[in-house]
Amino acid sequence: MVSGGGTGIGRATAGMLAGEGYDVIIVGRRAEVLADAVKWIGPQASAVQADLADPSQTAAVVEAVAGRPVDVLVNNAGAFVSGDDSTPDGLAARWRATFDSNVITAVLLTNALLPLLRRPGGRIILTSSIAAQRGGGGPYSAAKAALHGYGLDLATQLSSEGITTNVIAPGYVTDSEFFDGRMTEEGHATRVAATLVKRAGIPSDIAEAVRWLVGPGGSFVTGQIINVNGGSVLGR
Repeated sequence: MVSGGGTGIGRATAGMLAGEGYDVIIVGRRAEVLADAVKWIGPQASAVQADLADPSQTAAVVEAVAGRPVDVLVNNAGAFVSGDDSTPDGLAARWRATFDSNVITAVLLTNALLPLLRRPGGRIILTSSIAAQRGGGGPYSAAKAALHGYGLDLATQLSSEGITTNVIAPGYVTDSEFFDGRMTEEGHATRVAATLVKRAGIPSDIAEAVRWLVGPGGSFVTGQIINVNGGSVLGR
């Protein structure tokens, strides 16, 4: 199960998992985007259209699983939410929308699928951001940082049942909708220059980290924040 699986990191991750032999269900809000992603991923993929910030819509995801065990849950849904911060109402609305998009989606989907996660052997992945560690994103930074605490709680609670939970914090990644026309040539160059490897990340870089965590080599890894950022923020 991959939320936000229609584009960017989510789609690359779903494609990787399908290539590893998993039947993959992607979840997103836009039917056309999901249909295009399913076509790209292949016959092992199916899609559920749902707004995961709405508690009433998680039932559709559970129904799509049809009682099968869930081996891997990748909570990738999220977005940078723009808004007018000049008034208290506007400020509150943007912070709430940001937490709904990035945190509540993960909490509700995980809670809905928790009874179906494979025991032992289930894997939960939360997609955070470099912004959670260095700031600069306002409510987006705060929301992604909240996923760190949530992931550590899940790891602690579920370890006795053989389920691991880890957080991946990507750095600057191109080929996604995240910046939606907000990225300038100067901004791109600055972000690339901030890396030690002197290149931007691509969605498959993050998918490869997921491949490791959900495979046999990741069975001894839980409760960790995995940085995949080209050295923009050093490990600590």
